[in-house]
Amino acid sequence: MHISAPKYFFISINLYSKVFLFFYSMPKYRLLSIEELQELEKEFVNYLILNGIAAEDWDKLKVEDIDAADKILELFSDVVFEKIFRKVEFLDYISPKEIRTFQCLNEKIVLVGIKTSSEGSVDFTDPNYIQKVLANPSENFKIYSTEKKYNKVREQELFEMTKMGCVISDGRLFKAICMAFPK
Repeated sequence: MHISAPKYFFISINLYSKVFLFFYSMPKYRLLSIEELQELEKEFVNYLILNGIAAEDWDKLKVEDIDAADKILELFSDVVFEKIFRKVEFLDYISPKEIRTFQCLNEKIVLVGIKTSSEGSVDFTDPNYIQKVLANPSENFKIYSTEKKYNKVREQELFEMTKMGCVISDGRLFKAICMAFPK
């Protein structure tokens, strides 16, 4: 018999005779690092205030109920990543022999790529080399394109792609490849 953990549950924090109730789901993304949290200190303070947690309550919670404090940090981390990935329009993955650049639309993702089978001095990790290839395309490069619907929630799928090496981009590379190699 398979028993799965509940996907959503409430956490109740009793502090100073105040009860804080949070609708909690398992973390979707990852916990923000200490450095990231320090950069987002103002936003985190606002998050605590919006959730009815005063500074002295937060200080006490960190000491007396570390698990509950961790859950609040997980929830805040999810809010931050959700906001980031909602805004993502393009991702790039560049290796020495291949470029994969993605346009992240609402319902689907479009891939445009360049690949080479040449064993020569191909290095797409060098921005100057990419510019040279785009300015003078040759038959040594295979250009390909495809699209697909998301397998998961869009933002979670984009997060997984960044974990595999994609980086958020401004779309210039995607557009440049489309312009250099029209269909």
